[in-house]
Order: sequence, then structure tokens, then C-alpha cells
Amino acid sequence: MGKASAFTVNDDRRNDMRNVRPVKVGDCVLDGKHIYIQSMLNARSDDIEGSVKQAVELEKAGCEIIRAAIPNMDAVRLIPAIKEAVNIPLVADIHFDYRLALESAAAGVDKIRINPGNIGGMDRVKAVVDACRAKNIPIRIGVNSGSLQKEILAKYGSPTPEALVESAMTHAAMLEHFDFNDIVISIKSSDVQKMIASYRLAAEKCSYPLHLGVTEAGTERMGLIKSSIGIGSLLCDGIGETIRVSLTDDPVREVEAAKDILKSIGKRGGVRLVSCPTCGRTRIDLVKAAKMVEEAVKDMDKDITVAVMGCIVNGPGEAREADIGIAGGDGCAVIFKKDGTQRKVSEAEIVPELLAEIDKL
Repeated sequence: MGKASAFTVNDDRRNDMRNVRPVKVGDCVLDGKHIYIQSMLNARSDDIEGSVKQAVELEKAGCEIIRAAIPNMDAVRLIPAIKEAVNIPLVADIHFDYRLALESAAAGVDKIRINPGNIGGMDRVKAVVDACRAKNIPIRIGVNSGSLQKEILAKYGSPTPEALVESAMTHAAMLEHFDFNDIVISIKSSDVQKMIASYRLAAEKCSYPLHLGVTEAGTERMGLIKSSIGIGSLLCDGIGETIRVSLTDDPVREVEAAKDILKSIGKRGGVRLVSCPTCGRTRIDLVKAAKMVEEAVKDMDKDITVAVMGCIVNGPGEAREADIGIAGGDGCAVIFKKDGTQRKVSEAEIVPELLAEIDKL
């Protein structure tokens, strides 16, 4: 597995709420002790070189599990090419044709994403289960609002949380019928409230690891807002072992967003930046300074809080819990530390001097 943060979840609510059945995906163990970040390639499946390049970029950005669409037999060639280039697990996204799952398993993929109900009869489900069992490959059951079985949709009238969860449990039962339990479940919706309700219900009904995400969340702006609410709410409830932020954008942006969501709720280490919205008292270009500091510290592994504040009111006062920060003055700022030490710098020196002090911590 690629380098992961040493910061792991220590949340009694998680352990009390669900006794998660651990599932191993490559070197990743989905058991709630570490929330794994996923993303999916969006390069064309017939572009091997482009897909490999994107996979490498995702791993460098902090992605811990990569998924690739396998729409046809030619796309199976992606699997050995990507696995040779990266050190993190690869998931094959399969729809309809069970033979693609068999070939993906033979090619060495680390997990299969499939809906057992849409690949044909139970003989085909058994063939996939047997292939996965032989190589210790788990199966993720992916259910969403557009994939419900006709009978379940007729029963509930619409893709309600109850309908989505029943669909997922029905698919899981098909695998359990063949004594297969290395299962991960996702129950996604583009409706945030429905997504949250579905996962909460699933958490009550099963012990399988849950893959969280708001599907079809949109472009970066709204997609990030919807994903933060949906994924963040569930993680704060102690629900979820792996996450994917779905954005109509470069998948690297998904990974960055996922890292920020985890960091903001205390489930990853790294620098936490707090900055004030500014007001009429501000006498420095705080917006520019805050953006510069944010960019500079985003990949630091220091477990500290940095404050970028506009004035003395919300500087060492409101931000006194920060490990280090700045409070703006009139064309200058004070760099302050949690130990009480302070020193004055000019506006031009704010960012470089603050970063220099951060390096010393």
C-alpha cells in the first residue's frame, strides 16, 4: 500500500455502534481504524498510457484505493499496467458482463465492484464468487437510485432509503448463499438526505464495511458541499470505512477534497488552517495571505493548527488555541505562538516569516 497517514481513528462511538467485519483490499484493511480515500480514473478505458499516468498522479495526491471502469475485454489490459505503476489497491468496476469480473480477477485486480443482480443467473454469480474466493478478492456491492430491481421499486414506489438498503441486502444475500462474506457495500444517492438515511439504516442491518459517497454530486463547488455534508455527517456518526468524493472534475481534486473532509473532522492529521472572514478592521490583504499559507501547508504532515487572522480582536484572542498564527495590523502583523511569544513583521514578510516559524515546530 502507498504511504498513509499514521493518524488513525480513535472514536469510541464507531466501535460501539458497529462491529465491522474486516475486509482486506490489497494491503488495506477496511475495519474503521483508518478511513481510506478512494477515487476513480476518468481517462478513457482504452487509453492505457493516460490511465496509468492518472493513477500515478492519484497515488501521489494521497489516494489509497483506485477504481477503474472495465467496460469490455480490452479494458482488462488496464489492470496489470496500473498495478505495475502504483502501490495501492485497484478496483475493477464491472457492469452486466460477469466474464469481465472473471478476467479482472485473473489479471490480479484487488477488488471487484459489481451488482450481483445484473450479471445474470446464480450460476454466473457463483462463477464470480469462486474466482474471487480463489484469489482472496473482495466484492463491493454498489447500489444507487438508478439501479434498483423492478420488484423493489414497485414495492416502495420510489428509491427510498428502505428500498436502497433492501436492494443492497438482497445482493449481499446472493453472495452469502455461496458462503462468501468478503463484501463491501455502497448505497449512493445524489440526494444528500436520502444518502445519509440509507447508510444509517444499512449500518443497523449489517456489519459489512461501508463505502461512503454522494453519487453524481456535481461540479467542484456543489459537489464538495454535498459530499462534505453527506460523508462528514456519517463519519461523525461513526459510520463508514472508506470514502469517495465524486466530482465532475480532475479526480485529483476528489482526493484533495476527501483529505480535507477527514482533516476537518479530526480523522486525519496534518496542518489545520483557520482564518477569519475579515471585516472593516482589517488593514492587510488577508485573503491573499490566507490562500498563500493554505497552499504552502496543504501537504505538510505536522499535526498543528495555524491561524491567519485579520486583527488583534480575533488574533491571539479568538485564535489562542492555535499553535501558531498571525494577527494583522496596519500594514504589518504579529506572529504569535501558543507559548505566548510574539513578534512583529511587515506585511510583505507575513507569509515567508510565518512559514519559517512553522518549519521550526
